[in-house]
Amino acid sequence: MSKQQTQRLRVGPSGNSESFYEQGYKQTIDTFSWQQHHFQLDAFEIPFGRGISMSQDTARAIGEAASSADVSLSVHAPYYINLANPDAALAEKSKGYILDSARLLQSMGGQRLVVHVGSPKCSDREAAIALCAKRLVEARAAMVEAGLADIRLCLETMGRPSVLGTMEEILRLVSIDDSFLPCVDFAHLHAINGGALNSNVDFAVVLDRLEAALGQDRARQAHMHFSRIEFGGKGEIRHRTFADAGFGPDFSLLAPLLVSRGYEGTLICESRGTMAEDAHAMKTTLDALR
Repeated sequence: MSKQQTQRLRVGPSGNSESFYEQGYKQTIDTFSWQQHHFQLDAFEIPFGRGISMSQDTARAIGEAASSADVSLSVHAPYYINLANPDAALAEKSKGYILDSARLLQSMGGQRLVVHVGSPKCSDREAAIALCAKRLVEARAAMVEAGLADIRLCLETMGRPSVLGTMEEILRLVSIDDSFLPCVDFAHLHAINGGALNSNVDFAVVLDRLEAALGQDRARQAHMHFSRIEFGGKGEIRHRTFADAGFGPDFSLLAPLLVSRGYEGTLICESRGTMAEDAHAMKTTLDALR
């Protein structure tokens, strides 16, 4: 078993904190030794949200640096992927972005590829979900054919009702293929439900639904995102930091559940500008409970 496959809940940031750049660092390849030295983190999510501009050589170098620091890598595919687009040509482009992201992730030695499934382009949300399901099956087949069968698509719960990705929709879509995992974004779930995660019980309900739909073993491998978040009547507005105490949700309510239920997936912090610092706070909380 490789270092990246060691079974424990791994914790890290999505992208680099402002402090990384303030200390004079510029390249992702320097991230892993930096975060290991300062924060003892063992996961990192590379954001391709605004586009893919990385070469295969760079991906391999990043993978080697991460492996040396025992850091497990995931990738967030471009935000503009839309598997619900009725335009077949545009849907093919979306599948192409998934394949391009998966190739780079594989070169890095990672396995988890986070994907936003898209936005309904018609008023029929059920038809849009059916279209997503069809395209996900096609994308998975293309990945297998391309030698990317080890890459797991992690479908993300979203923070706005205008896009696809409620908890129920994601659980339906990940049930299509055993290789799929949910990316449970607790900030998004908090926002889309008007600030719903305010107690241990609220978080337990989310994990109960996850485990009932997927079984405990698969649920424990879930990919997860966490931060505090600002929201309004239309859902998510922006991610916040742990220092923004006026915003929820509160990680201390979730942490005991992750430990007691034996979650072993990946937990990524998406705080705004302080993602490494806040990921360290999450890891410290978890370690104190073990």
